[in-house]
Amino acid sequence: MTNLDEARALLREFPVVDGHNDLPWALREKAGYDLDRLDIAGHQHGHLHTDIPRLREGGVGAQYWSVYVPAEQPDPVAATLEQIDCVRQLLDRYQADLAPALTAADMEAARGEGRIASLMGAEGGHSIANSLGTLRGLYALGVRYMTLTHNSNVDWADSATDTPKANGLTAFGREVVREMNRLGMLVDLSHVAPSTMRDALDASTAPVVFSHSSARAVCDHPRNIPDDVLERLPANGGVAMVTFVPKFVLQAAVDWTAEADENMRAHGLHHLDTTAEAMKVHRAFEERTPRPIATVPVIADHLDHMREVAGIDHLGIGGDYDGTAFTPDGLSDVSGYPNLLAELLDRGWSKADLAKLTWQNSVRVLGAAEDVARDLRSKQAPSNATIESLDG
Repeated sequence: MTNLDEARALLREFPVVDGHNDLPWALREKAGYDLDRLDIAGHQHGHLHTDIPRLREGGVGAQYWSVYVPAEQPDPVAATLEQIDCVRQLLDRYQADLAPALTAADMEAARGEGRIASLMGAEGGHSIANSLGTLRGLYALGVRYMTLTHNSNVDWADSATDTPKANGLTAFGREVVREMNRLGMLVDLSHVAPSTMRDALDASTAPVVFSHSSARAVCDHPRNIPDDVLERLPANGGVAMVTFVPKFVLQAAVDWTAEADENMRAHGLHHLDTTAEAMKVHRAFEERTPRPIATVPVIADHLDHMREVAGIDHLGIGGDYDGTAFTPDGLSDVSGYPNLLAELLDRGWSKADLAKLTWQNSVRVLGAAEDVARDLRSKQAPSNATIESLDG
Protein backbone atom coordinates (compact mmCIF):
# COMPACT_ATOMS: atom_id res chain seq x y z
CA MET A 1 0.00 0.00 0.00
CA THR A 2 1.39 3.40 -0.96
CA ASN A 3 1.33 6.36 1.38
CA LEU A 4 -1.47 7.85 -0.72
CA ASP A 5 -3.53 4.68 -0.29
CA GLU A 6 -2.86 4.77 3.47
CA ALA A 7 -3.88 8.42 3.59
CA ARG A 8 -7.16 7.74 1.84
CA ALA A 9 -7.88 4.79 4.11
CA LEU A 10 -7.27 6.94 7.18
CA LEU A 11 -9.54 9.68 5.87
CA ARG A 12 -12.37 7.20 5.51
CA GLU A 13 -12.21 6.70 9.29
CA PHE A 14 -11.03 10.16 10.41
CA PRO A 15 -11.97 12.66 7.71
CA VAL A 16 -10.75 16.24 7.52
CA VAL A 17 -12.39 18.97 9.57
CA ASP A 18 -11.50 22.01 7.49
CA GLY A 19 -11.60 25.27 9.41
CA HIS A 20 -12.23 27.72 6.62
CA ASN A 21 -13.80 27.66 3.15
CA ASP A 22 -15.10 30.77 1.37
CA LEU A 23 -17.55 29.01 -0.96
CA PRO A 24 -20.53 31.21 0.13
CA TRP A 25 -18.74 34.42 -0.91
CA ALA A 26 -17.57 32.80 -4.16
CA LEU A 27 -21.18 31.84 -4.90
CA ARG A 28 -22.28 35.41 -4.21
CA GLU A 29 -19.59 36.94 -6.42
CA LYS A 30 -19.77 34.47 -9.30
CA ALA A 31 -23.41 33.48 -9.41
CA GLY A 32 -25.45 35.80 -7.20
CA TYR A 33 -26.13 32.76 -4.98
CA ASP A 34 -27.82 31.02 -7.94
CA LEU A 35 -27.14 27.34 -7.26
CA ASP A 36 -28.46 26.39 -10.68
CA ARG A 37 -25.67 28.44 -12.29
CA LEU A 38 -23.01 26.91 -10.04
CA ASP A 39 -24.37 23.54 -8.96
CA ILE A 40 -21.82 21.98 -6.63
CA ALA A 41 -23.42 18.53 -7.04
CA GLY A 42 -21.11 18.25 -10.06
CA HIS A 43 -17.52 19.21 -10.75
CA GLN A 44 -16.95 22.97 -10.98
CA HIS A 45 -13.33 22.88 -12.17
CA GLY A 46 -12.25 26.29 -13.40
CA HIS A 47 -15.03 28.01 -11.46
CA LEU A 48 -14.61 26.91 -7.84
CA HIS A 49 -12.13 25.08 -5.63
CA THR A 50 -15.06 23.33 -3.94
CA ASP A 51 -17.81 20.97 -5.01
CA ILE A 52 -19.29 17.83 -3.51
CA PRO A 53 -17.44 15.29 -5.70
CA ARG A 54 -14.09 16.86 -4.80
CA LEU A 55 -15.01 17.18 -1.10
CA ARG A 56 -15.67 13.44 -1.19
CA GLU A 57 -12.45 12.75 -3.09
CA GLY A 58 -10.50 14.83 -0.57
CA GLY A 59 -11.91 13.01 2.44
CA VAL A 60 -13.60 16.04 3.98
CA GLY A 61 -15.93 15.08 6.83
CA ALA A 62 -16.68 18.50 8.30
CA GLN A 63 -16.45 21.99 6.91
CA TYR A 64 -16.65 25.38 8.55
CA TRP A 65 -18.23 27.49 5.82
CA SER A 66 -17.06 31.08 6.15
CA VAL A 67 -19.89 33.61 6.17
CA TYR A 68 -17.36 36.34 5.37
CA VAL A 69 -18.24 39.80 4.11
CA PRO A 70 -15.72 42.59 3.39
CA ALA A 71 -15.22 45.13 6.15
CA GLU A 72 -16.07 47.92 3.72
CA GLN A 73 -19.48 46.36 2.94
CA PRO A 74 -22.10 49.13 3.39
CA ASP A 75 -24.26 46.97 5.69
CA PRO A 76 -22.06 44.14 6.97
CA VAL A 77 -24.69 42.65 9.27
CA ALA A 78 -27.24 42.29 6.44
CA ALA A 79 -24.58 40.88 4.13
CA THR A 80 -23.54 38.36 6.80
CA LEU A 81 -27.17 37.27 7.11
CA GLU A 82 -27.25 36.74 3.35
CA GLN A 83 -24.13 34.57 3.65
CA ILE A 84 -25.80 32.51 6.39
CA ASP A 85 -28.83 32.16 4.14
CA CYS A 86 -26.54 30.87 1.37
CA VAL A 87 -25.25 28.11 3.66
CA ARG A 88 -28.82 27.21 4.56
CA GLN A 89 -29.69 27.00 0.88
CA LEU A 90 -26.74 24.64 0.38
CA LEU A 91 -27.91 22.47 3.27
CA ASP A 92 -31.47 22.35 1.92
CA ARG A 93 -30.38 21.51 -1.60
CA TYR A 94 -27.67 18.93 -0.87
CA GLN A 95 -29.15 17.09 2.10
CA ALA A 96 -27.75 13.72 1.03
CA ASP A 97 -24.21 15.04 1.37
CA LEU A 98 -24.25 18.03 3.75
CA ALA A 99 -25.47 17.75 7.34
CA PRO A 100 -26.20 20.84 9.46
CA ALA A 101 -23.99 20.84 12.56
CA LEU A 102 -23.99 23.04 15.65
CA THR A 103 -22.14 20.86 18.16
CA ALA A 104 -19.33 18.34 18.44
CA ALA A 105 -21.99 15.64 18.82
CA ASP A 106 -23.57 16.79 15.53
CA MET A 107 -20.17 16.43 13.85
CA GLU A 108 -19.82 12.87 15.10
CA ALA A 109 -23.38 12.04 14.04
CA ALA A 110 -22.72 13.34 10.53
CA ARG A 111 -19.56 11.23 10.33
CA GLY A 112 -21.60 8.18 11.32
CA GLU A 113 -24.08 8.96 8.54
CA GLY A 114 -21.36 9.48 5.96
CA ARG A 115 -22.37 13.12 5.44
CA ILE A 116 -20.21 16.24 5.63
CA ALA A 117 -20.90 18.15 8.84
CA SER A 118 -21.51 21.78 7.89
CA LEU A 119 -20.76 24.52 10.40
CA MET A 120 -20.41 28.29 9.99
CA GLY A 121 -17.75 30.79 10.98
CA ALA A 122 -18.02 34.59 10.70
CA GLU A 123 -14.78 36.12 9.42
CA GLY A 124 -14.32 39.48 11.06
CA GLY A 125 -15.73 41.29 14.09
CA HIS A 126 -17.15 43.96 11.78
CA SER A 127 -20.00 41.48 11.21
CA ILE A 128 -21.45 42.28 14.66
CA ALA A 129 -21.29 46.10 14.27
CA ASN A 130 -20.05 46.58 17.86
CA SER A 131 -23.15 44.84 19.25
CA LEU A 132 -23.18 41.92 21.67
CA GLY A 133 -26.84 41.41 20.84
CA THR A 134 -25.88 40.93 17.20
CA LEU A 135 -23.17 38.49 18.28
CA ARG A 136 -25.83 36.45 20.09
CA GLY A 137 -28.05 36.67 17.02
CA LEU A 138 -25.32 35.16 14.84
CA TYR A 139 -24.83 32.37 17.37
CA ALA A 140 -28.58 31.68 17.36
CA LEU A 141 -28.43 31.39 13.56
CA GLY A 142 -25.70 28.76 13.79
CA VAL A 143 -22.39 30.64 13.67
CA ARG A 144 -19.89 28.68 15.76
CA TYR A 145 -16.76 30.79 15.48
CA MET A 146 -15.98 34.42 14.86
CA THR A 147 -12.63 35.69 13.62
CA LEU A 148 -12.08 38.81 15.71
CA THR A 149 -10.84 40.85 12.74
CA HIS A 150 -10.32 40.46 9.04
CA ASN A 151 -7.68 42.48 7.18
CA SER A 152 -8.60 45.76 8.89
CA ASN A 153 -8.86 46.73 12.54
CA VAL A 154 -12.25 46.82 14.18
CA ASP A 155 -13.02 49.42 16.84
CA TRP A 156 -12.11 46.96 19.59
CA ALA A 157 -9.32 44.77 18.14
CA ASP A 158 -6.21 45.10 15.99
CA SER A 159 -5.72 43.20 12.74
CA ALA A 160 -2.42 41.65 11.67
CA THR A 161 -2.48 43.68 8.45
CA ASP A 162 -3.47 47.15 9.66
CA THR A 163 -1.76 49.93 11.62
CA PRO A 164 -2.02 49.18 15.37
CA LYS A 165 -4.67 51.23 17.12
CA ALA A 166 -5.86 49.36 20.21
CA ASN A 167 -2.58 47.50 20.79
CA GLY A 168 -4.54 44.29 21.08
CA LEU A 169 -8.04 44.18 22.55
CA THR A 170 -9.89 47.08 24.14
CA ALA A 171 -12.10 46.60 27.20
CA PHE A 172 -15.05 46.00 24.87
CA GLY A 173 -12.96 43.52 22.89
CA ARG A 174 -12.31 41.53 26.04
CA GLU A 175 -16.06 41.61 26.73
CA VAL A 176 -16.68 40.22 23.22
CA VAL A 177 -14.34 37.33 24.01
CA ARG A 178 -16.07 36.67 27.34
CA GLU A 179 -19.51 36.70 25.71
CA MET A 180 -18.28 34.31 23.01
CA ASN A 181 -17.07 31.99 25.80
CA ARG A 182 -20.49 32.22 27.49
CA LEU A 183 -22.24 31.36 24.22
CA GLY A 184 -19.92 28.54 23.17
CA MET A 185 -18.74 30.39 20.06
CA LEU A 186 -15.09 29.70 19.32
CA VAL A 187 -12.74 32.70 19.40
CA ASP A 188 -10.88 32.61 16.08
CA LEU A 189 -7.51 34.36 16.07
CA SER A 190 -6.61 34.11 12.39
CA HIS A 191 -6.10 37.55 10.84
CA VAL A 192 -5.52 39.28 14.18
CA ALA A 193 -2.34 41.02 15.35
CA PRO A 194 -0.04 39.12 17.74
CA SER A 195 -1.01 41.62 20.47
CA THR A 196 -4.67 40.67 19.91
CA MET A 197 -3.77 36.96 19.99
CA ARG A 198 -2.08 37.40 23.36
CA ASP A 199 -4.87 39.52 24.82
CA ALA A 200 -7.50 37.03 23.65
CA LEU A 201 -5.59 34.13 25.20
CA ASP A 202 -5.45 36.12 28.45
CA ALA A 203 -9.19 36.85 28.33
CA SER A 204 -10.57 33.52 27.10
CA THR A 205 -11.58 30.75 29.48
CA ALA A 206 -12.34 28.45 26.52
CA PRO A 207 -9.99 27.02 23.89
CA VAL A 208 -9.34 29.29 20.91
CA VAL A 209 -8.79 28.39 17.27
CA PHE A 210 -6.80 29.73 14.38
CA SER A 211 -9.14 28.74 11.54
CA HIS A 212 -6.58 29.29 8.76
CA SER A 213 -3.07 30.36 9.81
CA SER A 214 0.43 28.92 9.49
CA ALA A 215 3.77 29.35 11.32
CA ARG A 216 5.50 32.73 11.33
CA ALA A 217 8.88 31.13 12.12
CA VAL A 218 8.67 29.22 8.82
CA CYS A 219 7.34 32.13 6.74
CA ASP A 220 7.53 35.65 8.12
CA HIS A 221 4.11 36.93 7.11
CA PRO A 222 1.95 38.88 9.60
CA ARG A 223 -0.97 36.50 8.98
CA ASN A 224 0.98 33.67 10.59
CA ILE A 225 1.30 32.65 14.25
CA PRO A 226 4.42 33.57 16.26
CA ASP A 227 6.05 30.79 18.27
CA ASP A 228 5.31 32.41 21.64
CA VAL A 229 1.60 32.20 20.81
CA LEU A 230 1.84 28.61 19.56
CA GLU A 231 3.57 27.76 22.85
CA ARG A 232 0.46 28.90 24.76
CA LEU A 233 -1.96 26.55 22.98
CA PRO A 234 -1.39 23.51 25.24
CA ALA A 235 -2.40 25.47 28.34
CA ASN A 236 -5.38 26.97 26.51
CA GLY A 237 -6.42 23.74 24.78
CA GLY A 238 -6.80 25.47 21.42
CA VAL A 239 -6.08 24.40 17.85
CA ALA A 240 -4.03 26.07 15.09
CA MET A 241 -5.31 25.08 11.64
CA VAL A 242 -2.59 25.32 9.00
CA THR A 243 -3.55 27.18 5.85
CA PHE A 244 -2.41 26.59 2.27
CA VAL A 245 -2.42 30.13 0.84
CA PRO A 246 0.95 30.44 -0.99
CA LYS A 247 1.49 34.08 -0.03
CA PHE A 248 1.29 33.07 3.64
CA VAL A 249 3.44 29.93 3.54
CA LEU A 250 6.27 30.53 1.04
CA GLN A 251 8.59 33.51 1.50
CA ALA A 252 9.23 33.89 -2.23
CA ALA A 253 5.46 34.04 -2.74
CA VAL A 254 5.17 36.69 -0.02
CA ASP A 255 7.61 38.90 -1.92
CA TRP A 256 5.99 38.19 -5.28
CA THR A 257 2.54 38.95 -3.87
CA ALA A 258 3.66 42.38 -2.69
CA GLU A 259 4.61 43.19 -6.29
CA ALA A 260 1.39 41.66 -7.66
CA ASP A 261 -0.75 43.63 -5.20
CA GLU A 262 0.91 46.87 -6.22
CA ASN A 263 0.22 45.98 -9.86
CA MET A 264 -3.48 45.45 -9.05
CA ARG A 265 -3.70 48.82 -7.31
CA ALA A 266 -1.98 50.45 -10.29
CA HIS A 267 -4.87 49.13 -12.42
CA GLY A 268 -7.44 50.57 -10.02
CA LEU A 269 -8.37 47.18 -8.55
CA HIS A 270 -8.47 45.88 -4.99
CA HIS A 271 -5.59 43.51 -4.38
CA LEU A 272 -7.96 40.73 -3.20
CA ASP A 273 -10.28 41.01 -6.21
CA THR A 274 -10.87 37.61 -7.91
CA THR A 275 -13.35 38.71 -10.58
CA ALA A 276 -12.68 37.87 -14.24
CA GLU A 277 -11.28 41.35 -14.88
CA ALA A 278 -8.94 41.12 -11.90
CA MET A 279 -7.74 37.63 -12.80
CA LYS A 280 -6.92 38.86 -16.32
CA VAL A 281 -4.68 41.52 -14.74
CA HIS A 282 -3.15 38.87 -12.46
CA ARG A 283 -2.41 36.55 -15.38
CA ALA A 284 -0.75 39.29 -17.39
CA PHE A 285 1.47 40.14 -14.42
CA GLU A 286 2.29 36.47 -13.94
CA GLU A 287 3.35 36.12 -17.57
CA ARG A 288 5.84 38.93 -17.05
CA THR A 289 6.91 37.82 -13.56
CA PRO A 290 6.48 34.06 -12.98
CA ARG A 291 4.76 33.21 -9.71
CA PRO A 292 6.69 31.15 -7.12
CA ILE A 293 4.89 27.86 -6.57
CA ALA A 294 4.14 26.50 -3.12
CA THR A 295 4.08 22.71 -2.78
CA VAL A 296 2.78 20.05 -0.40
CA PRO A 297 6.19 19.77 1.36
CA VAL A 298 6.03 23.51 2.14
CA ILE A 299 2.76 22.98 4.03
CA ALA A 300 4.22 19.94 5.75
CA ASP A 301 7.19 22.07 6.88
CA HIS A 302 4.73 24.39 8.65
CA LEU A 303 2.98 21.46 10.32
CA ASP A 304 6.28 19.93 11.42
CA HIS A 305 7.24 23.21 13.07
CA MET A 306 3.82 23.81 14.61
CA ARG A 307 3.85 20.29 16.02
CA GLU A 308 7.29 20.84 17.55
CA VAL A 309 6.17 24.07 19.24
CA ALA A 310 2.50 23.44 20.14
CA GLY A 311 2.24 19.65 20.13
CA ILE A 312 0.20 17.20 18.07
CA ASP A 313 -2.96 17.80 20.13
CA HIS A 314 -3.19 21.41 18.95
CA LEU A 315 -3.06 21.17 15.15
CA GLY A 316 -5.73 21.20 12.45
CA ILE A 317 -6.29 22.16 8.81
CA GLY A 318 -7.93 25.26 7.32
CA GLY A 319 -7.30 25.43 3.59
CA ASP A 320 -9.00 28.77 2.74
CA TYR A 321 -10.32 27.35 -0.51
CA ASP A 322 -12.39 29.71 -2.69
CA GLY A 323 -10.92 32.56 -0.68
CA THR A 324 -7.59 32.72 -2.49
CA ALA A 325 -6.61 33.18 -6.12
CA PHE A 326 -3.72 30.72 -5.96
CA THR A 327 -3.16 27.33 -4.33
CA PRO A 328 -0.14 25.03 -3.91
CA ASP A 329 0.76 22.27 -6.34
CA GLY A 330 -0.85 19.10 -5.05
CA LEU A 331 -3.40 21.10 -3.05
CA SER A 332 -5.10 22.88 -5.91
CA ASP A 333 -8.62 22.26 -4.55
CA VAL A 334 -10.48 20.39 -1.81
CA SER A 335 -9.60 17.02 -3.32
CA GLY A 336 -5.94 17.42 -2.36
CA TYR A 337 -5.94 16.60 1.37
CA PRO A 338 -4.76 12.99 0.84
CA ASN A 339 -1.58 14.35 -0.77
CA LEU A 340 -0.74 16.27 2.42
CA LEU A 341 -1.37 13.24 4.63
CA ALA A 342 0.77 11.07 2.35
CA GLU A 343 3.64 13.57 2.73
CA LEU A 344 3.26 13.54 6.51
CA LEU A 345 3.25 9.73 6.56
CA ASP A 346 6.49 9.85 4.59
CA ARG A 347 7.90 12.12 7.31
CA GLY A 348 7.07 9.61 10.02
CA TRP A 349 3.74 10.92 11.30
CA SER A 350 1.71 8.03 12.71
CA LYS A 351 -1.90 7.23 11.90
CA ALA A 352 -2.80 8.30 15.46
CA ASP A 353 -1.09 11.66 14.82
CA LEU A 354 -2.99 12.16 11.59
CA ALA A 355 -6.33 11.24 13.17
CA LYS A 356 -5.78 14.08 15.64
CA LEU A 357 -4.79 16.50 12.87
CA THR A 358 -7.73 15.74 10.61
CA TRP A 359 -10.65 15.05 12.94
CA GLN A 360 -10.13 14.59 16.65
CA ASN A 361 -8.53 17.89 17.68
CA SER A 362 -11.11 20.05 15.93
CA VAL A 363 -14.07 18.09 17.28
CA ARG A 364 -12.57 18.20 20.77
CA VAL A 365 -12.06 21.98 20.74
CA LEU A 366 -15.71 22.67 19.85
CA GLY A 367 -16.87 20.24 22.53
CA ALA A 368 -14.61 21.93 25.09
CA ALA A 369 -16.06 25.35 24.19
CA GLU A 370 -19.53 23.90 24.73
CA ASP A 371 -18.51 22.61 28.18
CA VAL A 372 -17.18 26.04 29.18
CA ALA A 373 -20.37 27.69 27.92
CA ARG A 374 -22.63 25.39 29.95
CA ASP A 375 -20.75 26.31 33.09
CA LEU A 376 -20.70 30.05 32.35
CA ARG A 377 -24.38 30.21 31.41
CA SER A 378 -25.27 28.72 34.78
CA LYS A 379 -23.50 31.65 36.45
CA GLN A 380 -23.72 34.62 34.09
CA ALA A 381 -26.49 36.50 32.32
CA PRO A 382 -25.94 37.78 28.77
CA SER A 383 -23.77 40.90 28.68
CA ASN A 384 -25.52 44.08 27.59
CA ALA A 385 -22.34 46.16 27.70
CA THR A 386 -21.78 48.62 24.88
CA ILE A 387 -18.58 49.84 23.31
CA GLU A 388 -19.41 53.34 24.54
CA SER A 389 -19.77 52.18 28.13
CA LEU A 390 -16.50 50.23 28.15
CA ASP A 391 -14.24 52.12 25.75
CA GLY A 392 -15.59 55.64 26.11
